[in-house]
Amino acid sequence: MFSQAFAIGLKNITIIPATLMAIGFSTTVAFAQAKLYNPVAIPLSNEVTDSLSDKDIPTGQGGFARDYMVKLTKGDNLAIDLSSESFDSIITLLGPDGSTIAENDDGPDGTSNSLLFTRITETGTYIVRVRSFGATGIGNFKLKVTRLHPVK
Repeated sequence: MFSQAFAIGLKNITIIPATLMAIGFSTTVAFAQAKLYNPVAIPLSNEVTDSLSDKDIPTGQGGFARDYMVKLTKGDNLAIDLSSESFDSIITLLGPDGSTIAENDDGPDGTSNSLLFTRITETGTYIVRVRSFGATGIGNFKLKVTRLHPVK
């Protein structure tokens, strides 16, 4: 029996075409509907102007999230700024092992924008997660990751 395997997130799933056809799916439909987790690399400018949509990662609270990858070095001091006029933003920094390093809902300016400061303790690839609070939903946002340098 012929089978095809592919990765979704961290799990491998094997799809057996004969089984799918027996329950009314074609392999074309099954593969077209499968969406692989693929975080977007933050560009060299360290700035992103983008939009959350209902095609992004559902948060389970009515909102959506989008992930960005960034390579960081032990000792980096970061400021991560997320702003949106469309939704109440939350910014989360996930470590190379997937654990939450830091998170911020509302920044110090009294708006629903997010501002996070943190120091990196391990070199690796990190995930910056942009998400909306609760069911505030979708819309445009700006994300900026700044490496802070001490004044000498």
